[in-house]
Amino acid sequence: MEIYTSVMENSSFVTHILLSAYYGMESLKPLYFCIFMILYIVIIVENVLLIGIIYTEKALHQPMFMFLCNMGANGLYGSTALLPPLLTNLLSNSYEISLPCCQTQIYSLHTYAIVEFTILAVMSYDRYVAICCPLQYHTIMSLTKVYKLIVFSWLYPLVAFFLFFLLTLRLKFCANTIDKLYCINYSLVKLSCTDTTIVNIVGLLSLIVYAVPQLIMILYSYAHILRVSVWSSKESKKKALQTCTPHLFALINYSVGCFFEILQSRFNTGYLPYTTQIFMSIYFLIFPPFFNPAIYGVSIQAIRTPLFKLLKNKNRLSPTK
Repeated sequence: MEIYTSVMENSSFVTHILLSAYYGMESLKPLYFCIFMILYIVIIVENVLLIGIIYTEKALHQPMFMFLCNMGANGLYGSTALLPPLLTNLLSNSYEISLPCCQTQIYSLHTYAIVEFTILAVMSYDRYVAICCPLQYHTIMSLTKVYKLIVFSWLYPLVAFFLFFLLTLRLKFCANTIDKLYCINYSLVKLSCTDTTIVNIVGLLSLIVYAVPQLIMILYSYAHILRVSVWSSKESKKKALQTCTPHLFALINYSVGCFFEILQSRFNTGYLPYTTQIFMSIYFLIFPPFFNPAIYGVSIQAIRTPLFKLLKNKNRLSPTK
């Protein structure tokens, strides 16, 4: 009993979290810094450019592009929650961050992941309506409904995760080392010296709330799209494929990242090379916001045309020797 009391008293002194995964980067810190800095700059440029084109081109003020614009904003949100702190830690000789900063990063990264999946689910519904109910599309996907879906895509994850995260905020911590480049909820909960049974059970149940409705919507939408496409003409099949391909790529890209994160969080991956572990741990936070603007910008002509026009005009305005 005395030992338990002593541990509980010491837990109040845990004010900083050590991110021990950075020690593996020490020999190549300048290289890692340059790589992550370039990635962050590219992510910002790509997503700001995508949002800017959708905002300025009136022809793109349609449901699909409005959802895509929000996906770009969420990509900026998630990458900013990860990369600036990561770059700061690479410049520092200490890999500690304050407990409040760690908790803030957890909330930002987890809500980014849920918002991303929710937007993907909403976009799948939009594609279902466009392909399966083309004549009623503008009636079903009215401007009011689009705004409601966008608000829902953000508000639902932000509130739902906050209610669960309150359980983590109440925990006391006896240890302060997380073997990752950033804080995640599961790793922080494992540092607690109090009973975490309820937190673990609620955490597993919360996965159902965060993921199952979106998954059902995606599967339902694509099942109907596939059913309609089977009985459609060759031209209609081609058009449906062109319409859905960017979304499917984005969905697969996100799913691979989530799979890597779950694999690392729940299983021992210490036998893997260090660079592989780093790649797996940051995939879902960097590669979706890195690839999604490129995928949509190249594959959709409505975005590609004004993008190339903008780049062409900039080249004309640039000074020549």
